Amino acid sequence: MSLRGKTLFITGASRGIGLAIGLRAARDGANVAIAAKTAEPNPKLAGTVYTAAADIDAAGGKGLALVCDIRFEDQVAAAVAKTVETFGGIDILVNNASAISLTGTGQTPMKRFDLMHQINTRGTFLCAQACLPYLKKSSQEGRNPHILNISPPLNMETRWFAPHVAYTMAKFGMSMCVLGMAGEFKNDGIAVNALWPRTTIATAAIQNLLGGDAAMRGSRKPEIMGDAAYAILTKPSRELTGKFMIDDEVLAAEGKTDLTEYAVDPTAKLFPDYFI
Repeated sequence: MSLRGKTLFITGASRGIGLAIGLRAARDGANVAIAAKTAEPNPKLAGTVYTAAADIDAAGGKGLALVCDIRFEDQVAAAVAKTVETFGGIDILVNNASAISLTGTGQTPMKRFDLMHQINTRGTFLCAQACLPYLKKSSQEGRNPHILNISPPLNMETRWFAPHVAYTMAKFGMSMCVLGMAGEFKNDGIAVNALWPRTTIATAAIQNLLGGDAAMRGSRKPEIMGDAAYAILTKPSRELTGKFMIDDEVLAAEGKTDLTEYAVDPTAKLFPDYFI
């Protein structure tokens, strides 16, 4: 199955994992709506919605730059409407946008708590709600609709909550959307799944917030998530839903077990990601 002619709405896709997923789809000739906040270049954050859309075009797809803060209903509604106006519908929603703060209860300002929950949990729910009519239409037309959340397996263990309660709650909120919506939309033929990396992924968050150069060397490139997402999104939506999948396991099931190409530094020890 190909993504040629399919339309993806990807949040937080101006860089990193979201962009990697879009670029892999673009190689099939997909339409990719880039819904993200970055409109102006930032010295600490490579890429904007406009450079990402240009990259999608260069990879063989059709990119659409949408300046959108998913905390706000009107902005999400406008971005979804523009996507439908431009491409005729939406077949795939990728909820990738997230905020992170690995801080304890006493060290997490409520402003940061609110930001994580507004973007991670609420933003995921809001985007699913806004895209739902078009995903149902996609199903009716036999276009294999999917929702894919970049969120972890629901490992309800103290060790994943204790160091950063607020962040874990916000990310698990995305995963709870998978658990509930997979059941809710099953009869509509809309797949809802989660994808999470085995290792840290070389993104701006790792570079700027979670470990700097050493962590980057021990990370894999975002392309591993792009390839794993592609494998999921090309599966029949009525057969693969409600699953919490890990990137290397998805690729192993496709017959790809040599992951050397994804390593930032093949000589460095890989850093495991959280929640696994």
